[in-house]
Amino acid sequence: MARQAPPNWRYCGNQVKLWRFRAGVSRERLAEEANYTVETVKAMEQGRRRPTRRLLEVADQLCGADGLLLAAVGYLAPEPPASNVEEFFTVEEEAVSIASYEPLFVPGLLQTEEYIRALVTSHWPPVEGDVIEERVAKRLKRQEKLTARPYSLFHYVIYEAALRSGIGGTAVMKGQLEHLLRVAEFPNVSLQVLPADTGQSIALVGPILVAETAEHQQLGYVEGLNTQVLHSDAATVSSFTQCLGRLRMEALGAEGSARFIRKLAEEL
Repeated sequence: MARQAPPNWRYCGNQVKLWRFRAGVSRERLAEEANYTVETVKAMEQGRRRPTRRLLEVADQLCGADGLLLAAVGYLAPEPPASNVEEFFTVEEEAVSIASYEPLFVPGLLQTEEYIRALVTSHWPPVEGDVIEERVAKRLKRQEKLTARPYSLFHYVIYEAALRSGIGGTAVMKGQLEHLLRVAEFPNVSLQVLPADTGQSIALVGPILVAETAEHQQLGYVEGLNTQVLHSDAATVSSFTQCLGRLRMEALGAEGSARFIRKLAEEL
């Protein structure tokens, strides 16, 4: 079940649709004038994506709204820091493919419950017990995407440092590595390890993720301390895709990666 978008997105998108109906403007024409795909405009009108200033400007002009639609810009931006996180969760849930690189942590969809709990409990500033349980449950729920039908494709590259971090202690990390070996056997999952002695400086670019939507739009996502950004700009997403491609070229193949992870687990 898709997560519900923020009310201001849904209200603003619905107003664009109502004004468009009133003015007799088709969705196709609005999309053409705003230089968006029809599916993108539809997603904005339904509140599944944040209506952009460009869409509001064009819709306001085409529909003769005299600034009433454009006035919504002030209620859509700036976004609260968490808004991109919720938008990303929706993109993740609906994606047909996800490719990502993680230099420091095991990717969220591949984490064991014990690993998740170790991360959440060490969060700073500290969070309360009920918040910990809520966050653990939400991440585990997201992991249902891995086995949901129809299958989505997942391509992961993990830097060696993430596999040697020792998060949660020896037992937790050993269980995590063994879990990675099991997930790597899924027919829709590709898992590669980037050894520390082969990645060179490209290994330090930070986490990168590119998701493909059901409408075949590519979206990029990056996050850091108190920062979560979802990119739709084609040039930016292309640079992410190229970087991921280079990382996959440098990484071990599927069999070599499995041997690498198994060896690390045996050493613990």
